[in-house]
Amino acid sequence: MLSPVSDPMTREERRAGISLAAIFGLRMLGLFLILPVFSVYAPMLAGGDDVLLVGLAIGAYGLTQAFFQIPYGMASDHFGRKPVIVAGLLLFAAGSFLAAAADHIWWVIAGRIIQGMGAISAAVTALAADLTREQHRTKIMAMIGSTIGLVFALSLVIAPLLYSLVGMPGIFALTGLMALGAIVLLLKGVPAQPAAEKPPRVPFAVVLRDGRLARMNFGVLALHMMQTALWVVVPRMLAETGGLPLGEHWKVYLPAVLISFAVMIPAIIAAEKHGRMKPIFVGAILLLTIVQVGFATMSDGMVSIAVWLVLFFVGFNIMEALQPSLISRLAPPGAKGAALGVYNTTQSFGLFLGGALGGWLFKSYGATAVQGFGAAIAAIWLVLAATMTLPARNISTIGG
Repeated sequence: MLSPVSDPMTREERRAGISLAAIFGLRMLGLFLILPVFSVYAPMLAGGDDVLLVGLAIGAYGLTQAFFQIPYGMASDHFGRKPVIVAGLLLFAAGSFLAAAADHIWWVIAGRIIQGMGAISAAVTALAADLTREQHRTKIMAMIGSTIGLVFALSLVIAPLLYSLVGMPGIFALTGLMALGAIVLLLKGVPAQPAAEKPPRVPFAVVLRDGRLARMNFGVLALHMMQTALWVVVPRMLAETGGLPLGEHWKVYLPAVLISFAVMIPAIIAAEKHGRMKPIFVGAILLLTIVQVGFATMSDGMVSIAVWLVLFFVGFNIMEALQPSLISRLAPPGAKGAALGVYNTTQSFGLFLGGALGGWLFKSYGATAVQGFGAAIAAIWLVLAATMTLPARNISTIGG
């Protein structure tokens, strides 16, 4: 087999990677856009003054995603990737339009639940694996993972601006339109799924018993618990502690995002090309742990909030790029779909639990308890990662 240097990605592989990353990004942007603004908007809804219900509305889609990821992945094996992805995007659009029409917090929660039923992540990543050769699969997975970090950062910048222009119902309606646009991109831009020999079947129990995959799954659970819990608190911190109107939150988010990407890109290069995967991987988790402690103990003021946000974005974006790449290397060839389904399921549980527990902790014990919870989760993750053996660079898969 030719090395990646003499055997670059084909035009079809690049097209598949870019198109699937864009589809993934459009859907995730729709999910993330509510994070910076919903906790401020929610009191305008009937029942929206209950912080616990606000947390449920933020994280509810993660619960249904968690239940549907593995079935969607299995259905895509049987019926084909594209039909399953189209069905999921239609459900996501329906939930978005329901939330746009809501006048009560429970209708928003219902819309978010339906959004989560469009759980296409495993099917999209499985299609990416189908359309790329083994030596380039890690690059495509990293591209998709980086897109998540990018659209999350973008949502934090543009959501306050969109909110000032079209309001929260307009943002929900826009997410529905983006899902419909993603269907067009899937059908017109993504190459057809090739017929290929299937690798030997690997029992699902093997995936569940794999210690390194289990640690990666805990990692994505922890990362997204911290993410959604943080955004129960941060918009109010900026509005109340920092004294910044919601429409001007972008003035904090935009510099923080740009700085974080300037740091993240060299870190990813060092990890993938220069054999520094383990120190970058563990270092990013350590940084996230420090951020949670920093938010819990910081003095009031805009500067403190901005500094900790920059550091959070750095750690979050690094891990969103590295973790899917590592899953693609660690999973046995005959169980990549199953491994990705489990990975995306635990990610979805993290999104739900972070919103629900973050809302409950904030309501019961205050913002410091939310950050203390995040610090505890991050510390457990740090121990698991520090004692984990990561795959060697330039190796696409490692079984067992």
